[in-house]
Amino acid sequence: MNHQIQIQATGGPEVLAWVEAPLPDPGPGEARIRHRAIGVNYIDVYHRSGAYPVPLPAVPGFEAAGVVEALGAGVTGLRMGQRVGYVDGPTGAYAEARNHPADRLIPLPDSLSDEDAAALLFKGLTAHMLVRRVWRADRGPWALVHAAAGGVGLLLTRWLAREGAKVIGVVSDPEKASMVAAEGAQATVVVPRGGAYDGLAAEVRHLSDGVGAGTVFDSVGQDTFTASLASLAPFGLLASYGRSSGPVPPVDAADLGRRGSLAFQRPSIFHHIASPADLRAAAADLFQAHADGKVRPHVHDRLPLREAGRAHALLESRATRGALILVP
Repeated sequence: MNHQIQIQATGGPEVLAWVEAPLPDPGPGEARIRHRAIGVNYIDVYHRSGAYPVPLPAVPGFEAAGVVEALGAGVTGLRMGQRVGYVDGPTGAYAEARNHPADRLIPLPDSLSDEDAAALLFKGLTAHMLVRRVWRADRGPWALVHAAAGGVGLLLTRWLAREGAKVIGVVSDPEKASMVAAEGAQATVVVPRGGAYDGLAAEVRHLSDGVGAGTVFDSVGQDTFTASLASLAPFGLLASYGRSSGPVPPVDAADLGRRGSLAFQRPSIFHHIASPADLRAAAADLFQAHADGKVRPHVHDRLPLREAGRAHALLESRATRGALILVP
């Protein structure tokens, strides 16, 4: 019998329930994937909490790696037993097995283990989007990365540094600062959990010799929004790609002008990989970056799938350093 983690009502980690769920044969254009490793991402928390509403009951999860176990009618280009991963909807990755659109599956290279794939795909393609579509060296060399020791943050810091950026990583403790420095950050700023970001902009300007950051990559949202804007150099860009502390306030275009002709962007991985061709091209570039050492997955911990609630609590605690993996 197949098992999955299900949400009957939104709320805290305790609403994640382990249930039996019969799995039908894959339909036309689908493949059944037997999961070997499942990635935990902050968007899963948003779905569980109701911050991003989804129809209930729901099974969270956008990211997993496993093997093809059955093919629906009309599916070509895949074979039984092939290792694949995926990074998008519909949600449903928190399961022992599932059916998924075959044209959204990514064949995995032999050089990438299942757990590393589940730690790399969603977060790595998010970093790919931020490096390839958002980052521009002509805005200035300094880049500020919030949550720099998180799943995306470590990948982004390493990749930006290898593209020539001078990265300032914001972290919550000295141990995380050491990890971020090892990935290539030029400098780190420690803001303890629950601490204020009032002095961040001044520290960024001090570290950048008064220039400020050409780009700020902010996955935190509400708590860091004002400090992020204040940290930007003239004509700088704030890329807000997450809201772990809550949604950002409304953006006033006139205020952006007064602060130095600033720009604001809300990039989404789902637009970045909207078509199967876009997905395949981005994944190929990500796998090449992994082979070249520009990115490397970091697994903070591996937990049984039935303990998804504990994984969510750990993720929300901000104590993680890298990715969390659920193992069926």
